[in-house]
Amino acid sequence: MSLATFRKKVLSWYNRNKRDLPWRKTAQPYKVLISEIMLQQTQVDRVIPYYRRFLKKYPAIRSLARARNRTLLRLWSGLGYNSRALRLKELAKKVMHNGKNIPSDYDALVKLPGIGTYTANAILAFSFNKEVPVIDTNIRRVLIHELHLPENISMDKLKLIAQRAIPKGRSRLWHNALMDYGSMEKTSRRTGIKPLSSQSPFKGSDRMVRGEIMKRLISCPTLSFSELRKSFPEKDIPKIVRKMEKESLLMIKGNSVFLP
Repeated sequence: MSLATFRKKVLSWYNRNKRDLPWRKTAQPYKVLISEIMLQQTQVDRVIPYYRRFLKKYPAIRSLARARNRTLLRLWSGLGYNSRALRLKELAKKVMHNGKNIPSDYDALVKLPGIGTYTANAILAFSFNKEVPVIDTNIRRVLIHELHLPENISMDKLKLIAQRAIPKGRSRLWHNALMDYGSMEKTSRRTGIKPLSSQSPFKGSDRMVRGEIMKRLISCPTLSFSELRKSFPEKDIPKIVRKMEKESLLMIKGNSVFLP
């Protein structure tokens, strides 16, 4: 299939089937940033209510930079990977210190806390309409399936092809279309193309314990190690808690843990 035919097929499908998602109604870098961080390893339907509540509480990067950790984590609770919320706050503080605007330059973006290659390119495409390849699991699958590429193609080669496929001046539209086409039409089940990585089961995992600890700390000033050992006897609580402290999610004092 030629790239021109590929573009026409995807955009035509998107015109008939696109999802109505709140972050697609804005190109403001701050709002795009919030959506991208929330969507990391989290399903779209779960993110929508969190996204709306978060922006109601912190409508601009200035308010996020001043957020109290307890309030911030309470808003985030249930979304998972709580360290994302605290990295967002650190990012907001750094942006406010550096000039008060989220940069439109890749090199500047990846220097911010929690911003890697994918998120930087997503901000450039969705906020600034820059023609950079944004390749998530869905887009990777679409490119491989529709362009008949080998499933073991390297990411570097895939990026070159993805770059050439972007319609001139329509990067934002194109990447939204690819994401919907992959998540709704060319799914992993329909195409047989597996993701590069899969998430481990949540139930009984350290992630579940971490989430439960954060939920309890939001409503209770401190928790003791003995309480946590009693709740999760099969888990290495000191190891889990020390890792959380290293990520600045909590603090340890004696036999107790509390929010910073």
